[in-house]
Parts: sequence; structure tokens; C-alpha cells
Amino acid sequence: MKSIVRGLALLLIIAIAVPVFANGGSDAAMEETGEIVLSFPTFWVGQDSKSGPIATLLETFNNENTGEIKVLLEPNPDTDGYRDKINTQLSSGRAPDIFVFNPDPTTFQYYDSDILMDFTDEFSGSWRGNFVESYVVDSTKNGATKSVPFEIAITPIWYNADLFKKAGISEFPATMDEFLAAADKLKANGIVPTSQMTGGSNAWTSMLWYSHIMGSLGGPDAMKKPLTDPIYAEAATVLKKLYSDGNTTRDAVGGDAGVSGGHYMAADTAVFINGPWYIGRIRGDAPEVHAATMLSSAPKVGEYEGNQVGFMLSNLAAANTDDPRRRAAVVKFMKFITEPDNVKFISESAGSLFAIKYELGADADPLQREFVRVSSEATFVTGGLHNYFPVSVIQEFGQALAALVLDEATPEEFVQMLIDAQ
Repeated sequence: MKSIVRGLALLLIIAIAVPVFANGGSDAAMEETGEIVLSFPTFWVGQDSKSGPIATLLETFNNENTGEIKVLLEPNPDTDGYRDKINTQLSSGRAPDIFVFNPDPTTFQYYDSDILMDFTDEFSGSWRGNFVESYVVDSTKNGATKSVPFEIAITPIWYNADLFKKAGISEFPATMDEFLAAADKLKANGIVPTSQMTGGSNAWTSMLWYSHIMGSLGGPDAMKKPLTDPIYAEAATVLKKLYSDGNTTRDAVGGDAGVSGGHYMAADTAVFINGPWYIGRIRGDAPEVHAATMLSSAPKVGEYEGNQVGFMLSNLAAANTDDPRRRAAVVKFMKFITEPDNVKFISESAGSLFAIKYELGADADPLQREFVRVSSEATFVTGGLHNYFPVSVIQEFGQALAALVLDEATPEEFVQMLIDAQ
């Protein structure tokens, strides 16, 4: 009897085990052959000029890889909020499947961990030839290329030539003294000279003005100097003049990028700073201002002139993985999105510039061609303040600037606030 019971028990175990093993084999097959789904959180949505072409390319990629790879866009239209979220994730040891990587001292520190996928092997092949070499070099730290160079920036002075003409100004001023004299003419004709801002996560427009001023005062290596160098206070003294005597709007203190850009697009202000990604926005929302916009280097302040502020703006990165299929899917998408023809499509649609080699078509936006012109004519190009200092300093910049222009801090105290934030 006991032997019969044991036999029945053994049969029962086998009967239960067989479907378990069968299901396990089926699941393993699904893992090996099923569709890889990759999340792609990005701020290239909504009003961002790249939203349309990026969505189109994503649809194309998904259609070409049906059943194998699907990239799902996770929209986050708030640029500052997006970057804060990514930095928080990275600091907790996690990374999205694919994401826009901000190439700065704060994010590059994550190259030292295993969070990010390493594309060094892929860049040792023919793919590397699609890129401007210097940007691959800049994206490589200690021999590892853990982000893919993508969008680049040059941020010249924008000015509304129609408003300048109305004020009797025939060309952009060469020196700061000439610029302030031109500002008086603009104000006499009811035109606010410049768009400025102390708000947002980095006081973007004014931070770029400050970077231009630093370059004119100290040359290509100006911001490699320690914050204790007197040049930082000297640049702050110059920047304050652009906030004085009605040279900017009343809401510049505390204003964010929407305030700064909005005034320029409404033709409330005559001078603005931004990068080529803003071309699509202004072309769509303010076509008359778009048509009237010309570009220049900043007025000379110190020994140097004709300099521009430029930098890697947005790299692409991915979460590290031990799954070879998942890795292959990420690499396939990275190669697709950086294909020269696809990059050209984004560039001509949005006005953005990229680290990939491509040529603008005959019908390219004239303002985009202006960007190419000022870039080629620059005496030298340096990064912005945000390229040299950690996020904590850049976040403090707006607060320190507000204190400076409200006469709550001297230029030296402005700099000390930045030093204290390091």
C-alpha cells in the first residue's frame, strides 16, 4: 500500500512539474525573442521645436522594428523639471532606458559609476565617422564614451534689425559703450533694449550674457580661473548695467525663460540670447520677428572681441544592462537617431545644430544659416558658465544676480554667493 501511495505521489509531482517546466521554457523563449520596449523620457515635446521631427522619427523607427523594438516617448515639457528628475534618478543609482543627458560637470560624474551604458566599443567602428570628432573626444572621459554627442549649441546675440532701424541704429554696436548708447536710442523710441532673467534653474539668458562678457574680459580660458579671481566681479559689474536705467523689462528679476523669450517674440525687447533650437519656436510663433532677427557676437568689453559661447547641449545616454538583446536594441536606436539624414531632418525642421556631420539643404532657414555664419566667424568659442561649474553654483547664479541688481549685494558679494554654493 505504501508503495502505491509513493507511486501516486511521484506521478502527481511529475504531473505538476511538467506544465511548470513547459511554462518556464515558454517564458524563456519570450525573453529571448519578444519585443524589447525602451522608455525614452524627454523634454523634446510640446512647444519644443524638435518635438515634431523627433515624434516622426520615433514612429518610423518603431514601424521599421515592429515586433522587435519599441521606443516609448515619456513627455516632460518642463526642461528644468526634467533635468532635476534625471539628476535625482542618477544620484539614486538608476537611469531611464534612453534619456537626454546634460553634458556638464554634474552629470559627467556618473561616468565613474556603472549606471550608464558604455558605447566605447561602438565608437571604435565606422559609426564614429558620422560625428564631428571633437564632440566624441569631449564626450569621452578616462577612455569611456558613456553618452552619445547629439545636439550642440552656439548662443550668439539676437537682435531685431527692424527695431534697431526704427531707433536709427544701422548696425550692431561693436563695444559695450556703443551698445549702451544704442540702448538709450531704443528707449527714446519706446523700445526696451534687452531681455533678461534671474529666474529658472540657471537664469539662462543673463547667464549667457555673463559668459560672453567673461570671454571678452579674459579670453578662451576665462572661466577656467577660480571664482576668487577678480574677473568674475568685473563681469558682474558689466552685467548689472544691462539691468539698470530701464535696459531690461520690469519682470526680469524673477522672470524665467518664458518671460525673457516672450518679450523678444512680442517685439517688446530688441536684443535676446538663445541657441538655434529656438529658431523653430520663433518662426512659428513670431514670424515677423523671426524675419527681422540678425545675429552678432557680444559687444566688446575687455581685450578680446568676436568670441561666441558654444557647448555640447544634449547628449543621449542609456541605462547599463547585462541583457545583450536590450543593449543591441539601444545601440540600434542610437545609430538610427544619429544617422546624418535623420539629423538633417531634425535640424532643418527645428533649426537646431548637431554634433553629427551633415549639410543644410538649399531651403534651410535663413536664421539657421546666420548661426552657421557667426559660428564660422567667431574668433574663439568657449562654454557657458554652466559648462565649468556644478549645478549648485549655476542654481545660485540667479539668486546672486537678483541680489546684485536689486542693490542687495555688491559684485564681490555676488561672487561670494557663488563660492559659497560650491
